[in-house]
Amino acid sequence: QVQLVESGGGLVQAGGSLMLSCAASGRTFSTYAMGWFRQAPGKEREFVAAIIWSSGTTMYTDSVKGRFTISVDNAKSTVYLQMNSLKPEDTAVYYCAAGQVFTEIPGKYVYWGQGTQVTVSS
Repeated sequence: QVQLVESGGGLVQAGGSLMLSCAASGRTFSTYAMGWFRQAPGKEREFVAAIIWSSGTTMYTDSVKGRFTISVDNAKSTVYLQMNSLKPEDTAVYYCAAGQVFTEIPGKYVYWGQGTQVTVSS
């Protein structure tokens, strides 16, 4: 089992920044990639970014490219999502996930955190 705990959400004005953290514990060696997803009220969960633990290879959804950065600290088993130039449409609950596939498909991830709320005011 792998446990994931997100932190760092909050309320920020449009144009501001937040950094989310996802601390992994347990059998983290069994995972290959980490992803960040978000879900706004009334909408489906959508992919934001993903990273491979060992190589640092990343991918992003188009709407956050150039604004968000995903990174890992292997020594701390922690994944980060630096979010800059935030927009009201970024408002959602953000979830981190871990799995054995580097993908934007949420169903391919095995372990999920509890989520952290990000609210961007206009």
